[in-house]
Order: sequence, then structure tokens, then C-alpha cells
Amino acid sequence: MATLDDTRAGAAPWLLSAPALLLFGTLLLVPLVLTLMLSFRVFSDVGGVQVAYTLKNYAQVVTDPYYGTIFLRTATLAVSVTLLSILLGVPETIVLARMKRPWQSLCLLVVLGPLLISVVVRTLGWQILLGNNGVLNNVLQALHITSEPIRLVFTMTGMVIALTHVLVPFMVMSVWATLQKLDPQVEWAGLSLGGSSFTVFRRVVLPQIMPGVLSGSIIVFALSASAFATPALIGGRRLKVVATAAYDEFLGTLNWPLGASIAVLLLIANVAIVTGCSKLAERRFKHIFD
Repeated sequence: MATLDDTRAGAAPWLLSAPALLLFGTLLLVPLVLTLMLSFRVFSDVGGVQVAYTLKNYAQVVTDPYYGTIFLRTATLAVSVTLLSILLGVPETIVLARMKRPWQSLCLLVVLGPLLISVVVRTLGWQILLGNNGVLNNVLQALHITSEPIRLVFTMTGMVIALTHVLVPFMVMSVWATLQKLDPQVEWAGLSLGGSSFTVFRRVVLPQIMPGVLSGSIIVFALSASAFATPALIGGRRLKVVATAAYDEFLGTLNWPLGASIAVLLLIANVAIVTGCSKLAERRFKHIFD
């Protein structure tokens, strides 16, 4: 039978974390609820946001091909950035894990250093590099590789490149945390039993770092799907994503209910995709997570 002391001990963690949970709930849930309520309001070009409620905002976003193209472009951008982050981040992290000190610490600082710089500053740097008169095009033309500038700014390719640079450190951190738990003797045992380096990586190392890869993929996908600054600066007005479309409705046309409905649908789609992928991954790699 549980005693009073046991009850108090069980409640202690909740009591200690209550202030943080209350602050988190206030700062996160309250704005989300207000945005959800705003998305159902009626908008008038003359009177602005009205007191009445309607579902026309959601119907407009769901049925209009213009917004369908924007959501499809956002999904393509998020998937492309996630795949590219895996291809670059996983080998990069494995190489870093095999380095000796102090080179390991220096290279890890170089990889994670961009997180200390504003994403706007980094994106503006990519604008300078990728512009028609930027560093990259000047070098390519000076080496006679191309005869005219390659258009990278205001293109999907440019957005993928810039956003991958912004988000690769999150993939590196996720895989790095998993690699620190990896016992190197297991890999050495595979090599001593006659397995090639590729076979050992595929059958020993990769399954064990897969939880980190999946965690990093979820983080990168969620951040790239909701990214605003990089698509706005690199994609411009021509290539809108969901975040920039919502921004335009809020501050361009001042149609706050429509902008709120776009934001809510982005949140729902993001949560549904991330949750679904997590469930599929847990089912597929259940033996790893266990």
C-alpha cells in the first residue's frame, strides 16, 4: 500500500517541473489557439476581420490550385533538403567521429559554427555566392567552365543549397549523439571476421546509427517545411513556400484569417507527416529502438 511519503515523492517531479510546463504551455499553446480561432473568422476588404465565423478560408486554401502548388513546392523543398542533409551529414559525422584530437574538436566547431550566426546573414552570404555576378559564377566563367552565368538565385536549386547549409548541423548533431554510444569493438569484430569495410558499415554501423539519422531527418524536415527567411531571400516573390505565402496574407493583403488558415494547415500537415514517418520508422526499425 502506498504511503504518504511515496505519494509526495511521486508528485515531486511534477511539482518541480510545473513552472516550466506552465510557461511552455502559455508561450506555445495560447498563440496556437488564438491563431486557430483567427483562421475561422470572416474577412472583409472594407471592414477587415469580422466577428462572424466561417470555413471558407480553409476551403479556399484546399481547393485553389495556387495554394496547392505552394504546398507541393514546400513538400518538395523539405524532402530534397532532408535527403541532401542525410547524404552530406551522415558521412561527415562518421569522418568527424574517427578524427583524433585536437582536429576533431576544431572540425566539429567548423561544422556547428554556422549555428552561431543569424540565418539571415548566412542566407545573404549565399545570395552573394550564387548571384549572377556572384563569386561562384565568376569563378566558373574565369575557368571557362561556363560561358554565361548559371541562374541559381530565385530558383529551387538555390533554395535547396542554402537551406541544406543551414540545416545540416542539426543532422550532424543527431548522428553524433548516436555515434558516441557506438562501441568501436563491434566494428572491429566485424572486420576481424572477414567483412569488408562497406559490409561492416552497412550491417553493423548503419543499423546502430539509424535512430540518429531518423531523428535528424525529422528535425530537418520540420524546420525546412516551415522555413521562412531562406526561401524568402533566395526564392524571392517568384517561388513562394507556405511560410512566405502566410506572411504575404498577413502583411500584404492584410487578410489575417486566410494567413492563419494557411499556417494552421502547414502545422497540421507537418505534424501528420512527421508523426506518420516516426511510426513507420519505429515499426521498420523496432529491433533497433528496443
